Amino acid sequence: MTIDRDPVEPTPSDLGVPTARTAEQRAAADANDIDRAVDRDVQRDIQRDADRATPPNVQAADAADRVALFEPTVLGDFNNRWTDVQAGFVDEPRRAVQQADALVSDVIQRITNTFTNERAQLEAQWDRGGDVSTEELRQALQRYRSFFSRLLTL
Repeated sequence: MTIDRDPVEPTPSDLGVPTARTAEQRAAADANDIDRAVDRDVQRDIQRDADRATPPNVQAADAADRVALFEPTVLGDFNNRWTDVQAGFVDEPRRAVQQADALVSDVIQRITNTFTNERAQLEAQWDRGGDVSTEELRQALQRYRSFFSRLLTL
């Protein structure tokens, strides 16, 4: 014995027919598309400028010796904050720009503090007559070279 069931009607989206979206949904989707396109263009421009500004010998060495400017957790926090800034732009553009400014200031301050602390440690070792190994100096120079190369691409 078979039971007759009503066939399930496919929805328009099942058939690949676009469904109507609200103006707000379209605006949000458009903003996300724009953000992705801008991010892609900015990354391409940064890389192109870096390739032009950095001598080939530094490019090769920097790629091999690149030192992270931030710990992964700090980097993750900065990226999460940036995502929040971008998401808030649709509803409050002025506030998003203010938050972007504050975030960039925080990043610059963190970089400044990192290099200030590193320099202070090296100077303290030298001031108390401590020997700084060639390996420590090599690593410090690599970090400076990496940072210098990045600065040239800004």
